[in-house]
Amino acid sequence: MFQYKQGKHTTQGHKGIPAGCFEEEQGRKGFFGHVSHLIKEKPSTRWTNIEGPLRPHLFDCVNLPKDFGSWQRLMHNNDISIYYFWESKSTTAKKSFRNADGESLYFCHQGSGEVLTEYGLLSFRKGSYINIPKCVGHSFVCSEDSVFLVIESRTGPFREPDRGMVGRNAFYDTAALKPPDLEALKAHQKKNGANVKEILVKRLDQLTHFAYSEDVYDTIGWKGDFFPFTLHVDDMMPLVSARVHLPPSAHGTFIANGFVVCTFLPRPLETDADALKVPFYHQNIDYDEVLFYHDGNFFSRDNLHAGMISLHPAGFPHGPHPKAVAKTPNKTHTDEYAVMVDVWSPLKIDEQFEKVEVKNYWQSWMK
Repeated sequence: MFQYKQGKHTTQGHKGIPAGCFEEEQGRKGFFGHVSHLIKEKPSTRWTNIEGPLRPHLFDCVNLPKDFGSWQRLMHNNDISIYYFWESKSTTAKKSFRNADGESLYFCHQGSGEVLTEYGLLSFRKGSYINIPKCVGHSFVCSEDSVFLVIESRTGPFREPDRGMVGRNAFYDTAALKPPDLEALKAHQKKNGANVKEILVKRLDQLTHFAYSEDVYDTIGWKGDFFPFTLHVDDMMPLVSARVHLPPSAHGTFIANGFVVCTFLPRPLETDADALKVPFYHQNIDYDEVLFYHDGNFFSRDNLHAGMISLHPAGFPHGPHPKAVAKTPNKTHTDEYAVMVDVWSPLKIDEQFEKVEVKNYWQSWMK
């Protein structure tokens, strides 16, 4: 389509906004498609009341009852389920788990340890993504009590994002993906006397138990391009522009059918005097936006702490809180870690998750 313009406007999104005005971005496909920038005299978030289900949500996972060894579902639709998962400190693995409902992408929020898989041993620590393909047996052996955000893709595997003109090494080099180590698995089994004789298989969200007389981690060799791996946030190099704010799609980490996963990491802020530094007011027209606050100082939001999750449904504008805007001029960098999941089909919220909702979150934009 052709680009048209009327009234006051900028010649570059997120930059050169007329004094005293605010920009709202309205974009399709997570701002990767058709997009326009509207200049307004007041923020789009100046509501005085909201009635109905289409409101911004904030949940505090710290207040969820801990059920070690179990997945607590938070939100879901046909393409994706998002869970919280606690695993206690252990020295040996007792059961193997296979997810026959989809791919499992674990993000380690707290803790460290190892994962036994049919392909070998994986190591993880705080900030690790652990990708376990569908039906691959695995067991967590945690060196300390650990907490995970689990993103389940129910209609296809996780894929690398299209890096376009920036090349194959952008954001993260595929050499940073750590494959499992079969020899390390054998050494672990020998040292710890691991002997796993039970497999739990999740299918249609129900568990089936398979019992064996011998250890199920008995692989002596493998080859192929279907295997689990890890990726740590320290091995990601955020794409930045010294002059203008880049859209969230620049931070795409994994792509799946019906949703994308992005990782926000510490980065320098834009240096041009007329550049917008905080995340812009926007309508992400096609996606429900889920943001998991992992660590650091979340400067675009007020009164947040690690372990919280926000849900901004498609259909209304949102953006930084007023206090965040006021702090912008003195900031030179971000120091936050967060995982964002943009979901195409509307998400349903589980009843247990609703119990830890911060009900007055929608008022946080009001001065």
